[in-house]
Amino acid sequence: MKYAICNETFQDWPFEKAFAFARECGYTGIEMAPFTMHTDARQIDAERRATVRAQIADAGLTCVGLHWLLAKTEGFYLTTPDAAVRARTSDYLGELARLCRDLDGTIMVLGSPLQRNLLPGVTHDEAMGYAAETIRGAMPVLEDCGITLALEPLGPREGDFLRTAELGIELARMVDSPNCKLHLDVKAMSTEAKPIPDILRDSRDWMVHFHANDPNLLGPGMGDVAYEPIFGALQEIGYDGWVSVEVFDYSPGAEKICTDSLAYMRRIEAGLA
Repeated sequence: MKYAICNETFQDWPFEKAFAFARECGYTGIEMAPFTMHTDARQIDAERRATVRAQIADAGLTCVGLHWLLAKTEGFYLTTPDAAVRARTSDYLGELARLCRDLDGTIMVLGSPLQRNLLPGVTHDEAMGYAAETIRGAMPVLEDCGITLALEPLGPREGDFLRTAELGIELARMVDSPNCKLHLDVKAMSTEAKPIPDILRDSRDWMVHFHANDPNLLGPGMGDVAYEPIFGALQEIGYDGWVSVEVFDYSPGAEKICTDSLAYMRRIEAGLA
């Protein structure tokens, strides 16, 4: 398994300190939330991009890519009937792809529920069409940059659009690009009727990225979800991508989240071996 952690876990830590601690714990990848650099990716200049890229490399980490793509932004929306807003959103996803490339990342996880939930009068089917059009508009830039967009299904706690892995695959088919695939998250999958190992098996041809966490908003092993069958399924399908820790409750502190999550996942992996 290749283990990474999302950089917003460290909240107000300087990047150098956060990256060094992640590597010291044993992680080899870091996943970046763009808003930790600037709330508008267009304002992150070449010098800043080069500095962060060097900080990641100097810590001995690989940049996995980006997530929380549209968080803390304004004026963008994935599923709006407004064609001008969709076009702006496509352009911004393209700029995020250039940022991801400049950080040496390869994956962009598209969750951002507040910029995709159903607007009044818009059906889910209509929203799927709008989302597919918006994403297709960005794909030439992603393909040119060598970036894969990983669509993230989210549970009802987050919103009302794209709640299952099957819908994520359906949207990826609609986009119809080799650079548009699927991301799966344990917290989100826990809301589906289908068992998580079955979701993973059924998604094996589409999944390119994976978030490890728990429905209690903490890290893997810090809640009730048992990871033995989950990691067993990942091994069964030959998943060779990143297992990236993403939490939403930072109250235990970054140190405990980092160390406990990785120690638990390594125990599970060792037990399967």
